[in-house]
Amino acid sequence: MRMMSEALQAWQQAIGAEWVETDSPECEAAETATFATQQTVTAILRPGDREQVQACLRVANQCGIPVYPVSSGKNWGYGSRVPVADGCALLDLSRMNRIVEFDEDLAYVTVEPGVTQQDLFEFLQQKRSRLWMDCTGSSPDTSLIGNAMERGFGHTPYGDHFANICGLEVVLPTGECVKTGFGQFANANSASVYRWGVGPYLDGIFTQANFGIVTRMSIWLMPAPEYFQSFYFSVAEYDDLAPLIDALRPLRQDGTIKSAVHVGNSYKVLSSIQQYPWDEMKGQTPLSLEVMGQFAKTWDFGAWNGSGGIYGTRSQVAEARRLIKRALKGKVKRLRFLDETLIGLAGKVAKPYQMVTGLNLPEMLKLIRPVFGMMQGVPTNSSISSTYWRKKMAVPEDMNPDRDGCGLIWCAPVAPMTGNHAANIYRIFSETVFAAGFEPIISITLLTERCLGCVTTIAYDRDIPGEDDRAMSCYKTLLDRFAEVGYYPYRLGIQSMQALGSSESYQDLLRSLKTALDPNNILAPGRYDASGKSERSPEAAATASA
Repeated sequence: MRMMSEALQAWQQAIGAEWVETDSPECEAAETATFATQQTVTAILRPGDREQVQACLRVANQCGIPVYPVSSGKNWGYGSRVPVADGCALLDLSRMNRIVEFDEDLAYVTVEPGVTQQDLFEFLQQKRSRLWMDCTGSSPDTSLIGNAMERGFGHTPYGDHFANICGLEVVLPTGECVKTGFGQFANANSASVYRWGVGPYLDGIFTQANFGIVTRMSIWLMPAPEYFQSFYFSVAEYDDLAPLIDALRPLRQDGTIKSAVHVGNSYKVLSSIQQYPWDEMKGQTPLSLEVMGQFAKTWDFGAWNGSGGIYGTRSQVAEARRLIKRALKGKVKRLRFLDETLIGLAGKVAKPYQMVTGLNLPEMLKLIRPVFGMMQGVPTNSSISSTYWRKKMAVPEDMNPDRDGCGLIWCAPVAPMTGNHAANIYRIFSETVFAAGFEPIISITLLTERCLGCVTTIAYDRDIPGEDDRAMSCYKTLLDRFAEVGYYPYRLGIQSMQALGSSESYQDLLRSLKTALDPNNILAPGRYDASGKSERSPEAAATASA
């Protein structure tokens, strides 16, 4: 293809030949996700700054070669770094890893897309900052900008990531650069502290979209509280979910609990502790409720298990603790409050506790400690091991779900925060995945004062013939069943970005924006494309094949 050859030469001149990768194994690795994909990656481009991003896009437009941007490519369960459409050049932004501004007094930091959770955590540690970041349960190498642009969430009172960002620098598909909010003014003092700016608010159109590439973003950080305490609870029966959610909702609404609260079922807990119990199940799947109950008894967890954080002065934390105890009395079988001192003490008595009670406290501490850290903005890779749930190989030190054939598909519906909605989602999910031969691994997060988000997991082994097809069929059934009763996901994987039928007027608006901002359909074609079309424009396709 003449135009592809010209594009590669132009990209090499723009960003340096060493940063343009066409090696087949490298591109093949970029074509691999945690489920079956068929898209090809023509090249991998690694620009080092915003000007090089602009240059890459100008070349893409001139030569008719689409590009697909990724930050760190750790979007496991949703498509990793695989483009939605075939034949894209991958625009890998991981070299752009500078922290360009930090303000301790106003509690914000401005970063590029290659800055990861671990990068920011270490930066704050080196600065001996009094500020905490919010992190997700994903890899420490996850991009901060990448997660915020997918409207991801974490654990602290700053857990709604998009609600705590400001002042985007965006490269448009044509190569032009715009700054949002007050950033549109060269001398603005408040670009990083006041989200709205003046005039239309544009930040939202660059999330879950293909209208531009965010090359800088300010993130608001949380002042470390005087005192922090975490709480953990469990309930005995699966039917106890609805009253549990209804008991927690007032605590979230009145501000007693300011952080996200995460509730996971027994399958979620077990998959976080160990791999599938092949011996106990005599090689059969899915894991039965009876055998699951035996593990729950051994490790002393319930049908549902949750955690949250309390932040403030010691007196504020004490009052919140009193209110939580009162609200959950009779609703939970166990409620524990832990701080740094108690976590340390638990580690010292874990073995004697296990000898006396027969309960596996050491294993539970392996689960509790990382969660305790995440509630204080400490990233961890502990949850990545759960992607190896059905694998028969041991979990490696250098975990890479894509490379190791881990099957993982997430479906993440959002619902109003009532017990009935939570129970209904779990009923649909468990019926669907059990029927397909998978385990109903689910976490439910009280995202805001009014809504909850569910991350439902289909976990399997991609090395087993037929499992990819069976898992994807289960996912599509699940997505359809949720949509039929009004539960739509807060984000989508690359395999379903044209699956939801929004209103025609909404689709028309998105098409108009895309045509205006990206007339050649060069940037991430098909990504959250309400038009239902993932292919390039006819003009661009004709140019590329010329």
